[in-house]
Amino acid sequence: MKTLKDIKVGYMATVKKVNGEGAVRRRIMDMGITKGVVVYVRKLAPLGDPVELTVRGYELSLRRADAEMIEVEE
Repeated sequence: MKTLKDIKVGYMATVKKVNGEGAVRRRIMDMGITKGVVVYVRKLAPLGDPVELTVRGYELSLRRADAEMIEVEE
């Protein structure tokens, strides 16, 4: 399955599952990234980290390591 890290700039994806454990998983979910939400990849930093997303109408920057924990479907 693809992860949010694999989605290219300008594309949208639907979150299927948030992996991880404990505080890391809770922090991702508290930012609004939950199962079924649509995420738009807006920008990528010059060195590739972090990724800027639009989630639920607001902009969010997420480290690539965290984006790798989020399974998505284009």
